Amino acid sequence: MSRRWLLLALPEDLSPEQKRLLFLLGAAFFIGQYDMTLLTLALPDVQQSFTIAEDKLGELIAVARLGAIPALALALFADRQGRRKLLVLTLVGLSLSCLATAFAQTPEQFMLFQSSARLFTTLEEILAVTFALEMLPARHRGWGVGFLAAMGALGSGLAAVLYGNVDNLPGGWRALYLVGGLAILYVAWLRRSLPESPMFEAPPGRQLVTDFLQPLGEIVTRHRGAASTLLIIAGAFYFQIGASLNFMSKHLQTAHGYSSAEVSTLFVLAGAVAIFGNVLAGRLSDAIGRRPVLALGIGINCAALVAFYNTGGWWLPLAWIAALFSFFAVEVMLNTVSGELFPTACRSTASTLRVLCSVLCGAVGLVVEGYLYSWLGSHGAALSLMALSSLLALPLVAWRLRETAYSELS
Repeated sequence: MSRRWLLLALPEDLSPEQKRLLFLLGAAFFIGQYDMTLLTLALPDVQQSFTIAEDKLGELIAVARLGAIPALALALFADRQGRRKLLVLTLVGLSLSCLATAFAQTPEQFMLFQSSARLFTTLEEILAVTFALEMLPARHRGWGVGFLAAMGALGSGLAAVLYGNVDNLPGGWRALYLVGGLAILYVAWLRRSLPESPMFEAPPGRQLVTDFLQPLGEIVTRHRGAASTLLIIAGAFYFQIGASLNFMSKHLQTAHGYSSAEVSTLFVLAGAVAIFGNVLAGRLSDAIGRRPVLALGIGINCAALVAFYNTGGWWLPLAWIAALFSFFAVEVMLNTVSGELFPTACRSTASTLRVLCSVLCGAVGLVVEGYLYSWLGSHGAALSLMALSSLLALPLVAWRLRETAYSELS
């Protein structure tokens, strides 16, 4: 097999500078996913610390995730002034948010600090993907986004390993957030030499955005069809995925008697597989296109989640691995397509709109899950029903979404 098709191998035709920048951008995903995974893993511990009612858990997570909404204003700034400044600033903000979460004393403080963390994580990952898409040649763009997501999977794996020892750590789950905050400060220092995106520094004659709202106006007037298709696809998928993933650890511990160490082991195993899923999705989409890989990922994810919440024994970890594997594949495709559908002048804004739609639909899904739990009597039944909503995206993927795998960015 050719070396360039080895999943984790860097393409041979990338320059040393491109490779270095990819690893710097990947560090953002590593730390961001570490923080995101902590909330999923430590949900039972956080619930116990703050005595949160069972039917209020979804609302807690929803409020925390709504912190991503202000990212739109910052994305407009990125399309007007460039990507580099915000990439470094978001690392500092995420660090402070993680450190503050470690010292939260009430559920309200926890939600506030985690909302702030979501703002910086959301914007940082959007800018990292935008930077990678603008830096890499068309034949490697899918692989590049998959590589960033694989770095994120490594961050999730670290969170899982540390969570396996949460009962032995001083402060329990709080120590995990403390570790995350300290690590991001180092990455912020490391990124001081990060250059500006090569496409933003366009040749003379290109008009930079002078009106702060112009990127948003360009999307509405010139790319409304592509944007609406993308937003509906993302909304249908994320309506259920936020609740489905965040209740996995709790489901294993409460419904199947798993210990925190056993949950940690499963997360590490699933994360290891997901690393290959991220890069495989990117490689495959570079070869056969984004749309078939996206459709396949959505279908597998729906089936795996229904199986996870309705099986036991060995089927349980297998369904979990399939669910995470396909989730990361879908994320890679949506991140890639979000950047490729739109020009440089509004790329960050368009990607942020897609993420905000995902966040809002995910928050609605978490609230709906609370009502379904009260009606059906279990989280498993509620989440199984919600998982079917992602299938609504498949017709749009097949007939409305433009293929972007082989196009050059403008």
